[in-house]
Amino acid sequence: MASLLQISKASKRYGDQLLLDQAEATISDNTKVGFVGRNGAGKSTLLRILLGEEELDSGEIIRHPSLRLGYLRQHDPFLPEETSLDYLMRDSGQPDWKCGEVAGQFEIKGAYLDGQISKLSGGWQTRVKIAALLLHEPNLLLLDEPTNFLDLRTQILLEHFLKGYRAGCLIVSHDRAFLGATCTHTLDLSRGKLTTFPGKIDAYLEYQKEKRIHDERANDATKAKMRHLEDFIARNKARASTAKLAQSKSKQLEKMELTEILGDEPQARIRAPKVEPRKGPALRCRDVSIGYPEREIASDIQLEIDHGSRAAIVGDNGQGKTTFLRTIVDSLQPLSGEVRWGHGCNIGTYAQHVYTTLPDGQTVWDYLRSKAAVGTKDQEVLDIGGSFLFRGSHIRKQISVLSGGERARLCMAGLLLSKHNILILDEPGNHLDVDTVEALAEALIAYEGTLIFTSHDRHFLKQVASSIIEVRDGRVVNYRGQYETYLARVEDEIDAGERELATERKKLPPEVLKATARPAIRNEKDARKELKTTEKQIAQLDNQKKALTTQFLNSSHDKESKRLDAELAAVTQQLGEAEERWGEINDELETMA
Repeated sequence: MASLLQISKASKRYGDQLLLDQAEATISDNTKVGFVGRNGAGKSTLLRILLGEEELDSGEIIRHPSLRLGYLRQHDPFLPEETSLDYLMRDSGQPDWKCGEVAGQFEIKGAYLDGQISKLSGGWQTRVKIAALLLHEPNLLLLDEPTNFLDLRTQILLEHFLKGYRAGCLIVSHDRAFLGATCTHTLDLSRGKLTTFPGKIDAYLEYQKEKRIHDERANDATKAKMRHLEDFIARNKARASTAKLAQSKSKQLEKMELTEILGDEPQARIRAPKVEPRKGPALRCRDVSIGYPEREIASDIQLEIDHGSRAAIVGDNGQGKTTFLRTIVDSLQPLSGEVRWGHGCNIGTYAQHVYTTLPDGQTVWDYLRSKAAVGTKDQEVLDIGGSFLFRGSHIRKQISVLSGGERARLCMAGLLLSKHNILILDEPGNHLDVDTVEALAEALIAYEGTLIFTSHDRHFLKQVASSIIEVRDGRVVNYRGQYETYLARVEDEIDAGERELATERKKLPPEVLKATARPAIRNEKDARKELKTTEKQIAQLDNQKKALTTQFLNSSHDKESKRLDAELAAVTQQLGEAEERWGEINDELETMA
């Protein structure tokens, strides 16, 4: 496998903070890597370095001559009155059929493809930008927190595309479901060091736990042995007959070392506000229409949310989730109907981009103290600040120097100090790292008040939501079913759309089909024969991957680990290709039936 990017002895410092400390990593072609690490660890800085927008203090980035980087930027590069198709053709230089084919994989067709792009919602514009990026055919995609900007449907469409996309990917994300679905490898940045793991995010997190337990046990055994040696030396060094043996034991003691445990970074331990549980309806919507004077978003909303519910508001971007939340918290008046909260409801809100409005002149402590409920002790404020990793000198930091992730944590900490019995959270997991999202989920599950929230993070939604409210096609309705059921329905709809796209593709001109066609199987007998061979190959590669993973986890030598990592990467790629080929043969057999 070719090495597209090699990070060698990379060091980068901002003031007193060391982001990269002789960091090493290699990104190979066709390898999809999930890039994780704490907020402020330096992930975005490393991406900017890879893009050539920043320089290392020392070390180097070795780029393969054939490297073609693709990076999803957030600015809007559209011309006035330009259609989606016009933009895709202008930006990529590809013909209309090719632009339409890639756009179709993100359901950009009909009015969405031929209509004016400036009139599309932000979610649909993001889909167009992703299609444009992919039309340039990069062999290494850099995606920085893509799930912060993509709705569930677009996430799944992107996942489907990436699974079959024969190129490398480096994806920064806190969304475990997205990383698990798209990435075969994990890259972790912690304390300036890069660690490559030849497995998915869940396996890596489990490996971290197991390694920590193993290292702690090994250290305990080593400490016990060291105490035994120290005791022996103390008792025997002064005695002439045993002095030589004591000296020998002393040398043995000097050689003994404890394993450094790097997993003991501060953990976010979040406590939910303690509130009195209540019963009955918390919120009633009767005959409500929401939107703006010039445009109605949804109408005839008949909705009731009970106290103690954890209601997830779901739906595609642009359908009106945020408009609905703004309406129920009275920052936007309903066009008609009545929104009524129950008696004694104390509502706290966390809105998207709220962290951009924090007072820069205050410190973290000033802000938390100002948000705390009357009677809150200073120690309680410090405890909540500490649970969001504002400990020691960080509690006196000026807000003006905080990163986006730190500001988001500060907003959430301030909200949880206020003792609200109703929490309304719009994308609370955005800008929080994996560990903090997990801690927040646990706190919200324990919360005895009422929670109404939006999120695009499937792992978070599955953990937290007790009811689902869908905003779709001008309606806001209580979806009768669990989140897994809702997710399965969206998957089915996407699968149906992809089958329709495959049918449409067959109608393309013969010369176009020939340019993009895969080798066909001559007859059904040959197809079934190759299917059986491919199944055997998949089983062999899967066993080989499991064996190599076990060897990698047990390896303690750098050279051996690097060799096993390279072998695992190669086997993982072969396994992915074999599984993809298995799917292609099955599709061909279906057309023969």
